[in-house]
Amino acid sequence: MSLSILIPAAGAASRMRGGDKLLELVDGEPMLRRQARLACSICDRVIVTLREDDPARRAVLAGLPVQVLLVADAAEGMAASLRAGAAAATGALMILPGDMPEFTSEDLQKLIDAINQQPTAILRGATADGVAGHPVLFPADLRAELLALQGDEGARMVLQRHKARLRLIALPNQHALTDLDTPEAWAAWRLRQR
Repeated sequence: MSLSILIPAAGAASRMRGGDKLLELVDGEPMLRRQARLACSICDRVIVTLREDDPARRAVLAGLPVQVLLVADAAEGMAASLRAGAAAATGALMILPGDMPEFTSEDLQKLIDAINQQPTAILRGATADGVAGHPVLFPADLRAELLALQGDEGARMVLQRHKARLRLIALPNQHALTDLDTPEAWAAWRLRQR
């Protein structure tokens, strides 16, 4: 099955109060590079969206076989990145957040294995007890709806419209939910990793 992985990284990280969550180090590697490397380890088509004025994020992707898309209307919010990624994608599209440091290649592979078994399902990472999180893998027939998104709500409306097609894929521990958006969240997560 044809698959693309999109890492939306055109946001401003405003809750970091001057820092950049996608440049935070995880095991000595910038977060954005880690996510892109992870995606490249299981998929040949990896797309990363960036703001036009973001040389630091672009620099950490150097040498990786990713397609970088500069999003002119990034200030609109998440929908701008999703539209750009959906337009460049082929086949099914996995949306892999750039700020969730607990994902493993095995986690991503679980979703890919599931879409191969259920090609019309929307697959969403979740905790073992069924709390929905990320990543989300959309079948190819829904890319047109991703192209029509507006604003900063991500793909919530597409998920609601097609909730009968949604299948949760249990990932270990809190992998599907650990989302680090503030300096405090990063500090607490690092303490838990010790």
